[in-house]
Formats: sequence, structure tokens, C-alpha cells
Amino acid sequence: MGSRPTMTVVPTQDELLLVDVVDTLRHRFDAHFDPGTTVAPELLEQIRVFYRRVGMDVPDSVLAAGAVALTQGRFAYAPPRGPLAALGRLYVSRRRWGRQAGAVAIVLVLALGGYFFGYRPYEAARNAQAAHELQQVLPARIDELYRQIFDETKVQTAADQAVQLRDAGRAAALKGDRGGAEQAIGGLEALRNKLDQAYTVHIAGEGGKLGFWTFPPNNSEATNYYIIVDALDSSGKELSLPITSDDTGVTTVVNRWGLRVPQYIYEAVMAGRSDQGLGANSLIGVKQDGFLDVDYAIPVLGGTLTQW
Repeated sequence: MGSRPTMTVVPTQDELLLVDVVDTLRHRFDAHFDPGTTVAPELLEQIRVFYRRVGMDVPDSVLAAGAVALTQGRFAYAPPRGPLAALGRLYVSRRRWGRQAGAVAIVLVLALGGYFFGYRPYEAARNAQAAHELQQVLPARIDELYRQIFDETKVQTAADQAVQLRDAGRAAALKGDRGGAEQAIGGLEALRNKLDQAYTVHIAGEGGKLGFWTFPPNNSEATNYYIIVDALDSSGKELSLPITSDDTGVTTVVNRWGLRVPQYIYEAVMAGRSDQGLGANSLIGVKQDGFLDVDYAIPVLGGTLTQW
């Protein structure tokens, strides 16, 4: 069995051979040298043996030069750096991130489109509508209610209340305070509705009970007397009215309530003095259209209770 022929390296090939030696040191022998490092003879012998096995006879000068070139970083690939290189790498790897980026871009376009062509026009229209209501609709409603009250009222008290509510509502609308303007409108509507009401007040009784007495809050030595009353419209239908209770200060819509009266009126009602118009179902007051308060035919003390 013959031996492998030995290749003779010519000087013109030294540079190419040098590149191969550096690559062999870097990858096959995993060799790394600091600048100024002397290459160990054992390593040079290992490299020489490696090349001889593949039929190449590499001079010691080329082997030593390869070790030096390795310490100098020659023939090593250094990837490009900078913005353009980063863009190039991004473009090359587009298959890996392209679909996800495309989906994100579509979502972003839809979101921006919805914001600029949907939400912003809607918000602008809503703001314009709100401004229109504050500047025109609500003030016009306030003035309309005020005129109705002024035309219908037969007492100066209602006119004075309407002026206060009108001025407060106008000022709120001018400041952009929608809640304040709507509160004034609510007050004007309640005042107008109260003026429009016409009914009669009767001693109602409830389960045979015509009245009751209580101790006032914070004064157990005094006694308050109440008769139970209701309100009927012109057709005789029982009405439900907002009544403020003395003990709690809470206003409740009820169809019967306790009306505070002097003790002697209470005793006459409890005795059923129908001869004096103080029996059950007796008429004791009239609320006329255009007035705020009931005109009572008997002395009353003004207090009311909704529970007893």
C-alpha cells in the first residue's frame, strides 16, 4: 500500500494557505492567542500532523504566521454595524416577523381609523350638541317656564321664586354648568305644577282614626296634635302630593298625611263635631289654581307628618 503523495506549497499560495491555517486554528483547534503570545511547539506540531494527514506539507513559517494572524484578528468576519446594517438584517429576517408585524399594522390602522373617522367626529358632534343645549335650548326652556309661572301666578311669592330660579339657571348655563341649569329647570317645573294644582283638603280618617298626637323631637314635655287629611281633585279623585315630614325633613309623595292643629281643633275632630264641620270627610281647606298654599277654614299650625 503506497503512501499519500506530499503536496509542495509554492510561495504564491502562502497567503491562501495562511487563511486556511487561521481558520483551522480558530475552529478545529479552538485556539485563541493574545497579542505577543508565543505559539507552543506542541500546537504547531499538532497542526503540522493534521495537514500531513490530508496530504499537505505546510512550512513552519506559515504555521507561525497563522498563529500571529489569529492574535491580530485577521481573516475574521466582523458583521457590519450601524443603522443601515440593522435595517438590512431586519429585511433579511422579514419572514420571521412579517406576519405578526402585518397583523399589528392592520390593528393599528383600524384603531387609528376608528379614532379619527369615528370617535373624534362623534365626540365633536356630541360636544357641539351639548354646547347648543347650554347656549340655546336650556336658556329657552328656562325663559318659557318663567313666562308660564308669571302669567299663571296670583301671588307675589311665586313670582319672586321664579325670578330667583330663572336667574340661577341662566347663570349656570352661561358658565357651562349643565347640572345647575337643569336643577333650575326642575325647580321651575315644580313651581309651575304646584300653581296649576287645584284641590280640596278633607279630614280623611284612616281605619276609623281621625287624628293622633306625638311628642315633638327633643321636647318630651310638649305635645303636638295632628288630624289625618287627604286631597281630592274636582272629580273627587284622591291625589298624591309631596309632603315634608316635620320629624325627618324628608319629602314623600303620599295620599294622606297628618296636619298639625291646635289642641282644641284636634279634640273637636276626635269628638266627631260634625255640627262644626269637623267630622270625617269634612272640607277644611281649598287650594286654588294660581296659588301656592291651601286656604284653610280652620286654624292650622303648619306642621305635617307622613308617618304615625
